[in-house]
Amino acid sequence: MSTLAFTNCKVLKDGRLNYGLGVTVKNGLIDDISSEGELRTDDDVDVYDLGGQMLLPGFIDTQVNGGGGVLFNDSANVSGIRRIAEAHRQFGTAGFLPTLISDELDVVEQAMRAVDDAIEEGVPGVLGVHIEGPFLNPERRGVHDSRKLKRLTADTVNTLLPIRSGKTVLTIAPEAVDAGTIRELSKKGFIVCAGHSNASYAQTAAALKQGLSGFTHLFNAMSQLGVREPGVVGAALDDPGSWCGVIADGHHVNPVSLRIAYRCKGPDKLMLVSDAMPPVGSVLKQFRLLDSVVDVADGVCRDQNGTLAGTALDMIAAVRNFMKFTGIDLPLAVKMASTNPAAFLGLGNRTGAIEIGKRADLVVADDDLQVSMTWIAGALEYETSE
Repeated sequence: MSTLAFTNCKVLKDGRLNYGLGVTVKNGLIDDISSEGELRTDDDVDVYDLGGQMLLPGFIDTQVNGGGGVLFNDSANVSGIRRIAEAHRQFGTAGFLPTLISDELDVVEQAMRAVDDAIEEGVPGVLGVHIEGPFLNPERRGVHDSRKLKRLTADTVNTLLPIRSGKTVLTIAPEAVDAGTIRELSKKGFIVCAGHSNASYAQTAAALKQGLSGFTHLFNAMSQLGVREPGVVGAALDDPGSWCGVIADGHHVNPVSLRIAYRCKGPDKLMLVSDAMPPVGSVLKQFRLLDSVVDVADGVCRDQNGTLAGTALDMIAAVRNFMKFTGIDLPLAVKMASTNPAAFLGLGNRTGAIEIGKRADLVVADDDLQVSMTWIAGALEYETSE
C-alpha cells in the first residue's frame, strides 16, 4: 500500500479544526501529523490537495438496518452487507454495524454468520453486528413484529455466542430476560443495550449494575421520564457511565429533548446513530419491512399505521442536524459520530480519531458538511463524482 499525504486542509484533531496541518498515511495507518512544511511529499507519496476542505475522522454508525435499497433482514449475506456499506460510505460512514430487526432465531444466526464472513472477506467498514431483538417488550415494540418477540431465557443464553471477528451489540428489554442474563451475556463478550423496553427505573438500574452498557435510540420505544417513575429514560440520563444512541432526524426526538440529553450525558456518552433503512443511498419511496409496507415521505419512514419505521437518515446529516438542534460546534458533533461510538465498541485505541497510529478512517467534507471522500484503512472507498 502506498504512502499518502493530505495537504491544504483543516484537520480535526484534539477537539478543534487545525489549519496548516497535513496528515501522512502509511500501510493504512496514520503515520504523521505535522505542519505542511514538514510533511513528507516526495515522489514515493501520493499527495491529495484537499482544496481547503475539512479532514474528519470517519463516522461509525452502530445501528444500520439497511441502505442502498437493501434491508439486512432480507439480505443477511455478504452481498447484502456490501451493498449497505457502499450506500453509507457516500455519507462519511467508515465503520458500521449491520443491524437485524427482531426475527426468528435461525435468521439471527444466519445474520451473525454473514457478518463474520463479511469481515473475513474484507468488506470495508464492517465492525460487527447489532442484534436488535427479538428479546423485547411487546408493549414498546414499535414496528417490530410482535410474533417474533420472545423472552430471553437461560437456555437460550447458553446457545448464544458473539460473532468471531468483530463486535456484537445485543439490544434487549431488561424486563424480558431472566435474572442474571445480562451479566452472563456480558461475560460472553456481548455489548448489551436496553431498548424497546417498558422497564422501571429500578429494573433498569439493576441491569446497569449487571453490565448493561447503553441504550438503543434513547427516548424512542422505552418508558419515559415521569414525575414518580423515572423509567428507562430517567435511568439513562441519570447514569454517568452508560452510552446513549440518539436519532437526530428531527422526527424521532424533539430537539428540546436532544438538548436535555446532551446536558445530562455530556459530549462523551452520546452517540449519533442513523437507524437507517433501505432508502438511504437509494431513490426508494416505499419498501417492505417483514410483513409491513413502509412509505418514505419528506425523509420520514412510516408504516401503514403511521408508526415510525427507522429512518432515511445518514450520518453526515445527523451531524448537521445535531449541531442545528443543540447549538454545539462541529468538533463535538463529529466526536459523537466517531470517537464516542469507537469507544462504546471498545475500538477507541484503533479508530475514531485522527491520531498517529490509528487506522486511517477519514472523511473529507466541505464547509457545508457535504462529503467528497471517504477513506477506510487508508483506501479511498468513496469519491464524489462532482
